Amino acid sequence: MTLTIRQFPCLSDNYGFVIRDDASGRTACIDTPDAAAVLAELKTAGWGLDFIFNTHWHPDHAGGNAKIKAATGATIVGPAEVTRIAPLDRTVGGGDTVMLGETRFDVLDTGGHTLGHIADVDRADAVAFVGDTLFALGCGRLFEGDAAQMWASLQRLAALPDDTRVYCAHEYTASNARFALSVDEGPALKARAEAVFAARERGEWTVPTTIGLEKATNPFLRAPQLATAATDHEAFATIRAAKDGFKG
Repeated sequence: MTLTIRQFPCLSDNYGFVIRDDASGRTACIDTPDAAAVLAELKTAGWGLDFIFNTHWHPDHAGGNAKIKAATGATIVGPAEVTRIAPLDRTVGGGDTVMLGETRFDVLDTGGHTLGHIADVDRADAVAFVGDTLFALGCGRLFEGDAAQMWASLQRLAALPDDTRVYCAHEYTASNARFALSVDEGPALKARAEAVFAARERGEWTVPTTIGLEKATNPFLRAPQLATAATDHEAFATIRAAKDGFKG
């Protein structure tokens, strides 16, 4: 399988993604943070659009659905919660499969940031589109779910092969690194943080990341090693609360 991925910045700190199954030529966008930016990227690529794959309902992920569907006729696929702001053509949840031509995406339940959040995983190409569940050196805020739900979701992602490329939806890595350094003094994190700060000074992106890199350095995946608690999800809750109040 070969999946072509075009990544582009939009809004203040989002990334947009348009993807193409090279065997069939079928295309999709992952979320719709900015309709104009998505349509411009498609025009640059010379692609039409067959599908919109939503990860969750927030406006910077599904707010462009209507305009993009009107312009392209794309089929909108996502979790039921997306209907809070836009219609869906197909509702999916954890355990479902979505085909883009010959590319198969397994849908993972990754609730926590929102209750119905999902991730789309192309195992053949070792690619995961994770929305706002997992970030480079971070994770999403718990706007709707609780720590136990989010920890379980992060563990589903952590169970993917280490070489899986993780396409998260925001460029938060430098601020995440500053927080991570406040709770983890390990050499692996320090080296990564230095590389992140240097990359951002050069204007370079820090997305995608990989599952292996996040398992080694992301404080939210390493919470049981960084915080003392009765359960792993309570350790995660301690780290998440510390990040919510972090001012660095």
